Amino acid sequence: MKQIVIITTGGTIAMAADESSGSVLPKGSDTLKEVLPLMERYAQVTMEHLLDLPSPHMTPLDMHTISLRVTELLSSPEVDGIVITHGTDTLEETAYYLDLIVPSEKPIVLTGAMRSQDELGADGPPNLVHAVRTAAHNRSRNRGVLVVFNDEIHAASQVTKTHTSNLATFRSPSQGPIGTVTKRDILYHRSTDRYPLFPQKKPACRVELIKATAGSDDLLIRASLASGVDGFIIEAFGAGNLPPAMLPGLKEALARKIPVVLVSRCYNGFVEDTYGYEGGGSQLKKMGLIFSNGLNGQKARIHLLAALQKSRDPEELHLLFQRSLHD
Repeated sequence: MKQIVIITTGGTIAMAADESSGSVLPKGSDTLKEVLPLMERYAQVTMEHLLDLPSPHMTPLDMHTISLRVTELLSSPEVDGIVITHGTDTLEETAYYLDLIVPSEKPIVLTGAMRSQDELGADGPPNLVHAVRTAAHNRSRNRGVLVVFNDEIHAASQVTKTHTSNLATFRSPSQGPIGTVTKRDILYHRSTDRYPLFPQKKPACRVELIKATAGSDDLLIRASLASGVDGFIIEAFGAGNLPPAMLPGLKEALARKIPVVLVSRCYNGFVEDTYGYEGGGSQLKKMGLIFSNGLNGQKARIHLLAALQKSRDPEELHLLFQRSLHD
């Protein structure tokens, strides 16, 4: 049987309601051990407690810690795959960071829960079992980091959390899931695009994510410049357009050789150099903004944090945001 290691990092899947306050609080990784007997028919499973963090507490440095342990475990010929339990709020960011950093063809699968273990219809146990089944499946190799939730398999680069409480919160808006977990098998519908791997170095840069709204100016951009920011992700309108009042701050950033990556605040679609008016995508492209090729804001931030570990040259950063097929 395949040897699968479950790494626990916290999140709702390892929480329960506190009787005195009614609040949902961490209860430790031991609570997940009750699920281990359900996996015996699919793989030989061991569980390792690494972190115990609510996902809003997760940082890029914590993601780096996870990546080092995952890389170490997967270097062993005795380990066939990794499952990581994680809080849902930042799960997609950790999954994408690992997808960019960890050099392994063995399956890496993230999962979690929307309902704590003591709630009616808790989804943690089935999600964890299905994640182990996915990690142990031969066809899961060389597909990048995967996210398994609610009987669906998603690519780390495409998945996002879309609902605050629904069990089907994780979706891939542009293309849908890449696979399905059935009662009898793991089925894949398509392959996925992957980016080249980046150096597995400790994150040391500051990248700010700024969302454009009607009437936005460059106040937040200039404040970030004053604080010593290393890069910007700008969530623009529609296909990649900004209020003119944001442009002076962006021009200052570009003059300082600080990379500015453009994404859309829409959860589906791409940014393009379509409109030629002031603040339109055509002007932004000519200014030197990096167009993100469909990444959402939070993933573009992770991508830039990783890319800055390889280069700070504007031209090379443009290239590092271009997709490359690894399948």
